[in-house]
Amino acid sequence: MTTNLPVATEIIPVVLQLQPAIALTEDQFYEFCQLNRDFHIERNAVGELVIMSLTDAETSQRNFEIIGQLGIWTKQDGTGVGFGSSGGFTLPNGAVRSPDAAWIKRDRWEAIPPELRKKFAPICPEFVIELRSESDNLRILQDKMQEYIDNGTQLGWLIDRKQRRVFIYCPNIAVEVLDNPKILSGEPLLPGFVLDLSQVW
Repeated sequence: MTTNLPVATEIIPVVLQLQPAIALTEDQFYEFCQLNRDFHIERNAVGELVIMSLTDAETSQRNFEIIGQLGIWTKQDGTGVGFGSSGGFTLPNGAVRSPDAAWIKRDRWEAIPPELRKKFAPICPEFVIELRSESDNLRILQDKMQEYIDNGTQLGWLIDRKQRRVFIYCPNIAVEVLDNPKILSGEPLLPGFVLDLSQVW
């Protein structure tokens, strides 16, 4: 007997409009996220809460591989600090975003007061990675990547496992699309960093 497994459908995040009825301060938004740790919660530039469910186990495992490779390079290079998928950053436009992986130059990170680093630090990473799961809407992720670039990110990779494509974002140039690449190079921003995609696809 053959069992048909359900096909993953794209899930659109829940967007909650709070303003002008409720205007959460940065501290209140941080506490709200701590009270609701079972959800991935971001805030867009107009103050709306964007609520997503936890990712599937397979995507989480592939993201762990990405973070591991970036972490090894970060430790060897020493010029910056790396971040995983559960950390949030307050961008210059006021949005609070949480990329699947990120890297920030050490001097910029250390210039942030320690008390602000313990919450959603007011900084836009130089480098971000977003990994698309089977249920992620591509257009939403593409808009998020462009938001990073508009707020100061120098290099962004949107890895689309569903279509085996990578969208490469840099300031002031058109988005580059790679079909089924084997590796990605972080040059010149991340000298020597090469992401092996064999364990990601």
